[in-house]
Amino acid sequence: MPTRDVAIVGAGPAGIFAALELAGAGLDVVVLDKGPDLAHRACPMQSERGKCRGCAPCAMLCGWGGAGAFSDGKLNLSTRIGGQLAEYTGQRALAALVDYADAVFLRFGAPPEVFGTADETLRDLQRKAATAELTLVPSRVRHLGTERCRDVLEAMRQELEGRVEIRTHAAVADVRTTNGRVVGLGLDGGEQLSAGYVILAPGREGAAWFLQVAERLRLSMRSNPVDIGLRIEVPAVVMEPLTDHLYEAKLIYSSRTFDDQVRTFCMCPYGEVVVENNQGLMTVNGHSYAGHRTDLTNFALLVSKTFTQPFREPLTYGRYIASLANMLGGAVLVQRLGDLMHGRRTTDKRLKKNMIEPSLEAATPGDLSLVLPYRHLTSLLEMLQAMDRVVPGVYSRHTLLYGVEVKFYSSRPQLTAALETQVQNLFAAGDGAGVTRGLVQAAASGVHVAREVLRREGKGVHP
Repeated sequence: MPTRDVAIVGAGPAGIFAALELAGAGLDVVVLDKGPDLAHRACPMQSERGKCRGCAPCAMLCGWGGAGAFSDGKLNLSTRIGGQLAEYTGQRALAALVDYADAVFLRFGAPPEVFGTADETLRDLQRKAATAELTLVPSRVRHLGTERCRDVLEAMRQELEGRVEIRTHAAVADVRTTNGRVVGLGLDGGEQLSAGYVILAPGREGAAWFLQVAERLRLSMRSNPVDIGLRIEVPAVVMEPLTDHLYEAKLIYSSRTFDDQVRTFCMCPYGEVVVENNQGLMTVNGHSYAGHRTDLTNFALLVSKTFTQPFREPLTYGRYIASLANMLGGAVLVQRLGDLMHGRRTTDKRLKKNMIEPSLEAATPGDLSLVLPYRHLTSLLEMLQAMDRVVPGVYSRHTLLYGVEVKFYSSRPQLTAALETQVQNLFAAGDGAGVTRGLVQAAASGVHVAREVLRREGKGVHP
C-alpha cells in the first residue's frame, strides 16, 4: 500500500498553495484531483460554441487549477472579502497570509497593476453609493484574466514537478481513519493510499462530496449561507464609472421589502457569460480576458440567506432552485429585464430586437420569475434599481438576466484555529470546505494548513 507523509485532495488554489508550501521540506507529498491535468482541460463549448455536453467531470471546474483555471482571475486583496478565514486566524494573521499569497501569485506571473488604490476616487464612489443605500466595500484587486490564469497555474505546476507527486484523474472515494486519527484515503477503483496527514481542499464542485465525507466521519457541521441569484449583462460603458477605477465593485444592499442582503459578485468588465456544469446541473458564471475585450460587462447579484434549524441542506436547496431553470430551458435561461417587469417570457423574437446581444449564445430565452422565489426576485430587482442611481443604465429594459447563479458553499465543519477537523491530522481548506469564497483566501487557507503540518513535523515555516 503506497504511503505518503501528506495527501492533498483537490488541485485548486488551496491544494496548490499547500503543495507549494510543503515542497522542498523533505516530505513525501501527493496531490490528487479527479479532473484532467491543465494541458488537457478543454471545454467543447469554447471551440464549438455549442451547448454543454455534460462532460463528467466538467473540465471547466475540475482538474489542475480547479475552477480558477477558467475563472476571471480576480485576486481580491482584502481580508473583508472572500470567506471566513479570519475567524480562525485573526485579522492580522489573515492580512499577512493575503499579502504572502499575493506575492506568490506575482512570482508566478501575475501582473503588477492593482485596481482600487485611488483613494479620492474611491471616496467619491462610496459617497455616491451611500446615497443609493449601497455599501461599497473597498478592495484592492489584481486581475489575471482567464487566459493568464492558465499561464500562472502552469508555472506553479512546473515548479512542483519532481518535488511532489501530482495525480490527475484520481477521484477520492473516502477518507480512512483509525481511533480518531486519519490514516489515508480510498480511491475510486479500490486503491488504498496511506498518509500521515490529509488536507481536504475539493473546491466548490467538490462541496457535495465533502459533505458526504463529513457525514461518514460524523463531523459536527454548521450551515453556511445559501447564495442564489442572477448574472446581469449590460453595455460595458454603463459600468465604466466603477470598473475603470475598481475593476470589480463590491456592493452590498439590504432590501427594503425583506431586509435580505444582496451583493455583487465576480464582476467581469468587457467579458462574457459562460455555463458551468456542476455534476449535471447547468449554472451560469462570467469570464474576462486579459488579451481581448467584448463590448459588454457582466456581474452576479446574489441573495444571501442563512436558514435556521432544522434546515441543514444548503447545497440541496441551491441545486433545487438551479434545476428549475434547467427544467424550463434545458440549461441556462436568459430574460430581458423589460420582459420580466411586464410579466412575460422572453422569446427569440424579442431577444433579437434587444439592444444587447447575449454573449452566451447557448442560453435559452425564458421566464426567470418561474424559477426564483418571489423573495429573492424582489430583492434582486431592488438592488438593480439602487445600482441604477450609481451607474445609470443598469436598470434598463434591455438589460439581460441569466439564471441561475448559485454558489455551492459546503456546510462548514467544526475546525480548530489550524483548520483541523475533529479527526486528528485531517484538515479542511478552501471553498469546498465552506471556509473561503475566492481565490486569495482559498490560497491563504492552503498555506495556513501547510504551515501547521510543517510545524508538527519540526520543519519550520517558509518566510
